[in-house]
Amino acid sequence: MTDGTAPFLLHPGDPGSPVILHVPHASRVIPADVRAGIVLDDRALEAELDHITDACTDRIAAAAAGAARVRPWRFVNRRSRLVVDPERFPDEREEMLAVGMGAVYTRTTHREVLRPADADPRPLIERYFHPYAEAMTAAVAERLDAVGRAVVVDVHSYPARALPYELHGDGPRPPVCLGTDAFHTSGPLLDAARRAFAGFGGTEPDTPFAGAYVPLRYYGRDARVGALMVEIRRDLYLDERGAPQDAAVGALGRALAGLVDRLPL
Repeated sequence: MTDGTAPFLLHPGDPGSPVILHVPHASRVIPADVRAGIVLDDRALEAELDHITDACTDRIAAAAAGAARVRPWRFVNRRSRLVVDPERFPDEREEMLAVGMGAVYTRTTHREVLRPADADPRPLIERYFHPYAEAMTAAVAERLDAVGRAVVVDVHSYPARALPYELHGDGPRPPVCLGTDAFHTSGPLLDAARRAFAGFGGTEPDTPFAGAYVPLRYYGRDARVGALMVEIRRDLYLDERGAPQDAAVGALGRALAGLVDRLPL
């Protein structure tokens, strides 16, 4: 989908690029009919969006696309993860179900009620989750057909202090966390990311968040699909009020472009 009202957008890159920058959590947009199923009042919802949104990661990815020698593709979610979280498993495999944050959240970052416990997630799964997954799968398939491989680089951010919903929030919180997958994250891909973000105070793998997104059709099955999650600690580019610092956003975009440029075509 490419029109302005679409819930997600695929921004074309260079036909020869295998890289898809995936930006799933940057939006704050919640359609009115979905908002009606959320029990928080407007003020509490805005506060929750402040906590849960990966602010400006779409800007960082756009800056990277503009700076890279070979423009990567960008797949950008235009709906809040409070609508659906497209990176969760849509079934019992999802460990975040333990805190009410599966594909459709029923609890907030502070483990308060977001939706009633008896809310049926299936309409949102059918309306938003499955079309998103199908489109992302198609984007990866097109890269495989075009250049023989695909590299999905997830672009996320996270707070300097752990939030109550985090299942593994007691570990280190480096300036840049690099989430890996044992099957889909190669050593050269991880090393390229370490070098690209070396100037921001250090990187560490899989803390406080681990894993990397791969469409389920390819997950654990097709080694032609590489994947890495880049989690940027928000105090690197947001001030104490949560406002973005343009120079820092630009610097992170150039670092992400450096990662893209280090990947062989």
